[in-house]
Amino acid sequence: MHATDSRGHSPAFLQPQNGNSHRSSGYVPGKVVPLRPPPPPKSQASAKFTSIRQEARATFAFSSEEQQAQRESRKQKRHKNTFICFAITSFSFFVALAVILGISSKYAPDENCPDQNPRLRNWDPGQDSSKQVVIKEGDIFRLTSDATVNSIVIQDGGLLVFGDSKDGSRNITLRTRYILIKDGGALHIGAEKCRYKSKATVVLYGKSDEGESMPTFGKKFIGVEAGGTLELHGAQKVSWTLLVRTLHSSGLIFGSYAFEKNFLRGLNVRVIDQDTAKILEIERFDTHEYHNESRRLQEFLRVQDPGRIVAIAVGDSAAKSLLQGTIQMIQDRLGSKLIQGLGYRQAWALVGVIDGGSTSCNESVRNYENHSSGGKALAQREFYTVDGQKFAVTAYSEWIEGVSLSGFWVEVVDGVKLHLLDDVSSWKPGDQIVVASTDYSMYQAEEFTLLPCPECSRFQVKVKETPKFLHMGEIVDGVDMRAEVGILTRNVVIQGEMEDSCYGENQCQFFDYDTFGGHVMIKKNFTSVHLSHVELKHMGQQHLGRYPVHFHLCGDVDYKGGYRHATFVDGLSIHHSFSRCITVHGTNGLLVSSLMLFTVMSVVRQMPSGGKEDAGIWYLFHKEPTGESSGLQLLAKPELTPLGIFYNNRVHSNFKAGLFIDKGVKTTNASAADPREYLCLDNSAR
Repeated sequence: MHATDSRGHSPAFLQPQNGNSHRSSGYVPGKVVPLRPPPPPKSQASAKFTSIRQEARATFAFSSEEQQAQRESRKQKRHKNTFICFAITSFSFFVALAVILGISSKYAPDENCPDQNPRLRNWDPGQDSSKQVVIKEGDIFRLTSDATVNSIVIQDGGLLVFGDSKDGSRNITLRTRYILIKDGGALHIGAEKCRYKSKATVVLYGKSDEGESMPTFGKKFIGVEAGGTLELHGAQKVSWTLLVRTLHSSGLIFGSYAFEKNFLRGLNVRVIDQDTAKILEIERFDTHEYHNESRRLQEFLRVQDPGRIVAIAVGDSAAKSLLQGTIQMIQDRLGSKLIQGLGYRQAWALVGVIDGGSTSCNESVRNYENHSSGGKALAQREFYTVDGQKFAVTAYSEWIEGVSLSGFWVEVVDGVKLHLLDDVSSWKPGDQIVVASTDYSMYQAEEFTLLPCPECSRFQVKVKETPKFLHMGEIVDGVDMRAEVGILTRNVVIQGEMEDSCYGENQCQFFDYDTFGGHVMIKKNFTSVHLSHVELKHMGQQHLGRYPVHFHLCGDVDYKGGYRHATFVDGLSIHHSFSRCITVHGTNGLLVSSLMLFTVMSVVRQMPSGGKEDAGIWYLFHKEPTGESSGLQLLAKPELTPLGIFYNNRVHSNFKAGLFIDKGVKTTNASAADPREYLCLDNSAR
């Protein structure tokens, strides 16, 4: 039983009871038997803990103000720690959320991109020119590879979408005789908010004298009837801009230079301006026969300005009377190392820079053996004009079967730079562009291929071909003479597949090439049609109503016609066309903008009054609706109808007029009194 001391604490031991009955063998009288072993000696840690307890007890000895300050300090520390923990937790949460959203957005389909519709099924019809495809209700296809079929009809809710890839690597070509879209059918290549990135090409093939002809549309077409949808949207490009510096023939301000002659004995010399590549001086020094000629050459080189380019080529022989002083002058001012040992009839050529040293000198020598030099002594160096145009200066000398030849070239190398008004960074290497004629002849328009140009600014491009004609890039006496520069290339292409020559009843008396191209026709009550940044090549036919793009009696195609998104064609490139470009017939509210049109033919028709068309933009106002438009409009004075916005259009190199507003057409049939045909131009003098 425990005993309690006077302070109420339990003792550390038990008192022995009943004498010796509980004594152990080791009992010693007067000793206390412990209940547990003695505590170990205090370690450094326990001593520290004891010190802390003592300090804590000492705290209670502080004043009430000091104790309050201590409590506030501890409270602030707890709040600070809580805030830090909350901040770390929140940061971790948002980082995790961002990672999750990033991963999900990477793989989530873009609702603006038609090819990412999750309902689409991949479609690969293969190469079968006899297959007649009908895409109908329940058919929601994504074309994923090249294909050839006979025809495609998209109707009753059917959908055909060209597959695309984010890196633009999925290039697809679809060949077909025609595509007809109607009654809820739709064809999509890209979208206005998700432009096609890869290369999509629709090739319309077939000859005019083979295959079936569809009502209204004929052959070789993309047709949109009531209820049809056609959405074609290529990558955005600046359609056209202007030169801001004149583009010279050959690419150099003063033109290129080429010269070759045989038996011009001595040293033939050319001095070229380093800033413009202009030939400044042409001289020949007969240093084979005359010492005075050697002295004249020495003086000639002495007075040349530093930096001038000098080209020298030996004709026949030049060493016999070549004085040491002249040799030293060539070494000092042009950096030559081979002139000192020049021998009889040796072929030698040099291109160097006055006071440029040996590093600016390029030279070559060939020995004369058995009436031949065993090759051409060729020297060449490249330079840049002040405009940044790269050019090469070449000199050469040789013997061929006893005939001495020497010559010079000055020409552009590695492409010609064009300086443009607008930012054309959307134009890429490999694209085709055209520079319009600034002369009276339209045949001076030139096509070029763009080259890579890392040194170009966004207002410059480099072309592969050398210009043949001069193209103005200036405003002269207030008249804007700057040539238009347009891009022909788009990544969404509609093109006709052509035969090698004219055939059948295709006006072969006028043409020796095939003119039966493809065409696009849109008819009334379509659901949606928008074409932007599409290339149309080899389109149009020499038949009435067969144009590259034809809106045929569509009525109002904007909000007045119930279209929430007004119909437009924007940024199209139409080139090498066989029948005009865009025809808007009985259609109102259509927006046509930023077109690039090049090499566009008219329809040739044989009639007494002639069928030649020689105006660029032609407004023809009938006194009354005729043909298929007869009865569709109220009789009025169409020549008094406001034209709306007509802005920033440029047309030239036409035979008579860039803009022609015509008087009208004859609306009566031919008769003895007036044998002119129905619908021929009413004004014979234009």
